[in-house]
Amino acid sequence: MSEPGTAPPPVPSTRWPLASVFCIVFCAWLALSWPWLSGIVTIPWDAKAHFHPQLQFLATALNRGLSPFWTPYVFAGSPQVADPQSLIFSPPFALIAIFNPAPSFRWSDGAVLATLLAGAVALVLLFRDRNWHPAGAVVAALAFAFGASAAWRIQHIGQVLSLGYFAITLLLLSRALERSSLIYGLAAGIVAGLMVLGRDQVALLGVYVLAGLVIAAIAMADRPLRALRASILPLLAGSLGAILVATVPILLTAFLAQESNRPAIDLIGAGKGSLHPASLLTGLIANLYGAAGPLENFWGPPSPAWEQRFGPLDLYLARNMGELYLGFLPMLLILTVGLVRGALLRREIIAITIAALLVLVYALGRYTPGFRLIFEALPGVSFYRRPADALFILGALLAILGGYLTHLVMTDTAPPARLWQVLVEAALLIGALGLALWLAWTVGRIGVATIPLVTALLCALLSAGALVAARGLALRGATLAAAALLAATLTVDLSVNNGPSESTALPSQNYDVLRADSTNETIALLKRETARTAAPDRRDRIELAGIDFHWPNASLVHQLDNTLGYNPLRLGLYSKATGAGDHVALPDQRTFSPLMPGYRSLLADMLGLRFIATGVPVEQIDKTLKPGDLVQIARTRDGYVYENPRALPRVLLVEKAERADFGAILASGQWPAGFDPRTTVLLERAPPSLPAGPAQPGSVRIVDYGTTEVALEADAPRGGYVVLNDVWHHWWQVEVDGKPAQLLRANVLFRAVAVPPGRSKIRFVFRPFEGLYADIGAWLKAQRAPPV
Repeated sequence: MSEPGTAPPPVPSTRWPLASVFCIVFCAWLALSWPWLSGIVTIPWDAKAHFHPQLQFLATALNRGLSPFWTPYVFAGSPQVADPQSLIFSPPFALIAIFNPAPSFRWSDGAVLATLLAGAVALVLLFRDRNWHPAGAVVAALAFAFGASAAWRIQHIGQVLSLGYFAITLLLLSRALERSSLIYGLAAGIVAGLMVLGRDQVALLGVYVLAGLVIAAIAMADRPLRALRASILPLLAGSLGAILVATVPILLTAFLAQESNRPAIDLIGAGKGSLHPASLLTGLIANLYGAAGPLENFWGPPSPAWEQRFGPLDLYLARNMGELYLGFLPMLLILTVGLVRGALLRREIIAITIAALLVLVYALGRYTPGFRLIFEALPGVSFYRRPADALFILGALLAILGGYLTHLVMTDTAPPARLWQVLVEAALLIGALGLALWLAWTVGRIGVATIPLVTALLCALLSAGALVAARGLALRGATLAAAALLAATLTVDLSVNNGPSESTALPSQNYDVLRADSTNETIALLKRETARTAAPDRRDRIELAGIDFHWPNASLVHQLDNTLGYNPLRLGLYSKATGAGDHVALPDQRTFSPLMPGYRSLLADMLGLRFIATGVPVEQIDKTLKPGDLVQIARTRDGYVYENPRALPRVLLVEKAERADFGAILASGQWPAGFDPRTTVLLERAPPSLPAGPAQPGSVRIVDYGTTEVALEADAPRGGYVVLNDVWHHWWQVEVDGKPAQLLRANVLFRAVAVPPGRSKIRFVFRPFEGLYADIGAWLKAQRAPPV
């Protein structure tokens, strides 16, 4: 950032052809994005297994006039409004959901790629504001959008969105400070708020990096006090914008986190997600470790092949999480002109250099002593388990540095190389090549590493030749030709090295079950069966277990009430009661609990778990099953479908209530002796007595079942309790005959309400904002209370 209150000199349009540079960047973006935009391949893994079903649920709810704040379709009910990955507060996805009731994969992929394009455009404008060469802007933009984790981890949608917002915020914040602009300050705050709404580690690091750059800009100004005074109002405007956008969603997530399955991560746990130093070689040699190919080819840390040779690492990283490649040209310039010749220490760029170094220290995690200091000093770090996620922000910062160094070369202002510097540069490049060869030889994977090494050498020759030619064009005044030449070079480089791979692109048909119009036979069967067994008091649940990675959230797409799902964030009470984990792609990932030791259990029946679809015979998942416990009703191409004939209705009317210790029941897995949920409800508090007299039969039925509202009608001659076998959460409220009533936590996990004698209309309503307001009040009251 430039000195606050001092705008860069205006850039004559003849020197900075903005529209033409935009066109160059867009054409390169289109070429690199085309495999996904064409529909030939789609962004796989989490992008489809987790995020696309979230988008489809959001679109379905909005187009049916329903609220998307709660979903009954995963984990027997989940508060979407507080889930940072639900996409509710993501403008590009929310707009898609509003206007398209059945978004295709190309829509969701396009939103991600468009966000990266927006970030790339922001960097172009940042370079223009500083009058840096257009060729440098092109290099920075393409390296940002298609380098490092932006390319290799594009399936992590939330983090990619945060990365795009980071670049846009950097531009707006720079303009706000340089021009003392309240409007730019407010805009920067709004976009920063959208970044923070991702509530992921990329957003957290982005906030710290931006704050650090602001502090550096003020401290490095010729007159720091004057710069500080000029910055106050824009920064206040930015704070206001961020508060308006992000406060409520963050508070919703913060209070949900207190009752979720996600504890804080300790230093040792976080260290298991560190970037191994050997992964830095991928900055020059893309796919050195075989991350793009079949999983058995991967030999980098922490693969079995690596650990067999060098010993256990105790790291938990996927194969694509250590890839740093931005294109050979920017990395070459960073190593040579930037580090060896010292250009990265220049006043106008040193703040970005320091930020990149600190982010690298963070990414390396336990391999540097600095991470411990960061972990203990910076709030929020302990919520995240993977320091290697910092490669998103590191890639953005290195892209800016690479673009800046390109600017120096194009304008002939780069430091000239002395002989010793040339020797050091050659030693670094040869040393990296030699180390890569030695590692591949030692691990026994020369065959896998040969193509990446040869490709790196070819890209080095291509990049060096293009750089020399572009410099010649630039010095002769052919600015656009130089920019276009480097754009073409990077496009070829990135398409070869960071293009579609098993980590980032798979055939669209692999995910057919996640299409809203899918004709998958298993899904069709489950829809028919749940429709067949539906009744006034019954809405049966299904379970999808051990079929494939992308199956657990298919219920969000097809509106099937599922007892499981795929989400790293779940209600802690539900996880403890049922054993539900993050996902259930493999048979052994379906774990049970003391209270639900298997499918032949009272809790399974109370959940109304009627149909179970599995990828293997169900006895391989639940080894406690005995013949006849479940009835196999179909064998499809995907697996096996079973029926649990003991599943209870969704709503029950009972007259008897007993007080119970829910904590003890959860811990022991033992219900009170003789407990029958069809006649009795267990409550946390002593229940009121009913009018005397003999028991009389009554009934209850479902009138309307929405996402955030459930309407029932009960006929209770003596009064009693209506039990709704949906997951209890204190943000739900209940009304009886239009008047507020007390929401009861029933039978450990469910909701209930007392009803008077006669006919009653009951309405359960999910009101998260009222619940949040009450939670904040209770928290403030607890803070004011004297210590005991």
